[in-house]
Amino acid sequence: MQTTAPNPRRRTLLHAAYGVLATVVGLAAGHLVAALTVPAASPVLAVGSTVIDLTPTPLKEWAIRQFGSADKVILVGSVIVVVLLLAAIAGVVADRRETVGLLILVGLAGVAGVLAVLRPGSGPLDIVPALVTAVVAATSLWWLHRVSDQGPDRSSSGVDGPSRRGVVLATGGLAAAAVAMGALGRWVTSYRLGGTDIALPVATDPAPSFPQGLEGKYSGISPLRTPNADFYRVDTRLTVPAVDVDSWTLTIDGDVEQEITLTFDELAAMNTVERDITLTCVSNEVGGPYIGSARWLGVPLKDVLAKAGIDATKADQILSTDVDGMTISTPLDVALDGRDAIIAIGMNGEALPREHGFPARMVVPGLYGFVSACKWITKMTLTTYDAEQAYWTERDWAIDAPIKLSSRIDTPKPLSTSKTGTVIVGGIAWAQHVGIDKVEVRIDGEAWQPATLGPQVTDDYWRQWYLEWDAKPGQHFIACRATNKDGDVQTDVRARPFPEGSSGLQEISVSVG
Repeated sequence: MQTTAPNPRRRTLLHAAYGVLATVVGLAAGHLVAALTVPAASPVLAVGSTVIDLTPTPLKEWAIRQFGSADKVILVGSVIVVVLLLAAIAGVVADRRETVGLLILVGLAGVAGVLAVLRPGSGPLDIVPALVTAVVAATSLWWLHRVSDQGPDRSSSGVDGPSRRGVVLATGGLAAAAVAMGALGRWVTSYRLGGTDIALPVATDPAPSFPQGLEGKYSGISPLRTPNADFYRVDTRLTVPAVDVDSWTLTIDGDVEQEITLTFDELAAMNTVERDITLTCVSNEVGGPYIGSARWLGVPLKDVLAKAGIDATKADQILSTDVDGMTISTPLDVALDGRDAIIAIGMNGEALPREHGFPARMVVPGLYGFVSACKWITKMTLTTYDAEQAYWTERDWAIDAPIKLSSRIDTPKPLSTSKTGTVIVGGIAWAQHVGIDKVEVRIDGEAWQPATLGPQVTDDYWRQWYLEWDAKPGQHFIACRATNKDGDVQTDVRARPFPEGSSGLQEISVSVG
């Protein structure tokens, strides 16, 4: 009987595929275990989170500018591609030296495990998903090689024997198992993240009635209040923390008279306020999307801190820590200067969405989020900047970062085409904690024209504006600028977001015809 020597290239590709499939099965198993225990300890997420922490600031800013809120998806995808390439190499190596190939897979999972346990706030369970990944991936690859090594049983008619059928069944079974475990992991994660249905207290100090915005009359202008589903999200989290409100606590320690710990019910039982506040991310470029406005329900920050007793002669910062160990620093004097700084538990009449900090977060009007808006907060430590550095402080971002006076053109869109005649130029302007006094528009470099302002909500809230423009055919350039209530005019000096926020005037090009 004649046997046919296997094609070396085909054999290499086959065993590379074995390595990839075995690793996918292992990752799916690890992801399922992480979903049941600690979602952030999923091997891919543990590696991705470390990549975020080690990425230089200029590269992070570039990623946000280029990919926006999709930057995390692209990062996770890139990590998976690299892991699968290494897995393919492990599969090929295992064909020649099985033990070495299996050790490569175990080593890949081991790296993820080490990174998971090194995360701030990690616990004993964080290593379990990586261990499961290592065992399942190595066992799968070992089994695939055993099935494959039986060798093809070719008859003179050229019909494949049971070995080929065995390989098909083995690979199909493993692929199905990976899909099933991955889907189950996603369902478990979604189930754990679904429960934010809690009873919110009625505000002791409610906000005034909310005015009607311009968006109903002038299409394209941002809604006066941003719906929760549309509110921007910029943070370092690759997965949203699954926080159990019944076991969640908020601790205040450090330079205080006494350390205290509040449950959610105890926090919600304090005097609560409703406040309309605009939040802005420091990563927002001029004319960028990372700004949103909402009605927040919460407890005044000063009241929470007062329960522990503030020693302002020692402390100069509030070092906030979230449930996964992320730290945010807030200047103590700014947080206590009379502005409506709160520990928020509600957003637009609902409990905080998980993406925005459920069950509680800090909101401080007038400061960029990286020094004020700790989500999923679980501890506030009164300390000094000399003694403790937060996540962004260690990366050379500013310590005191007031939001810069700015404005944005929402309509018409850049590079769009409008019909000749009356065109509505409109958008928003903000000067949080100071307030907007006026907005002006410039067409084709000519004199600035005053725009009509929308309703005033609060000085901590953005202001809508619009201008009716008699548009003539051709290409045109439109710019806007704002003036705050202190008489300060928005600067035309361009600055990038790092280290204390962007500045400059937005100018867009449009066509009319």
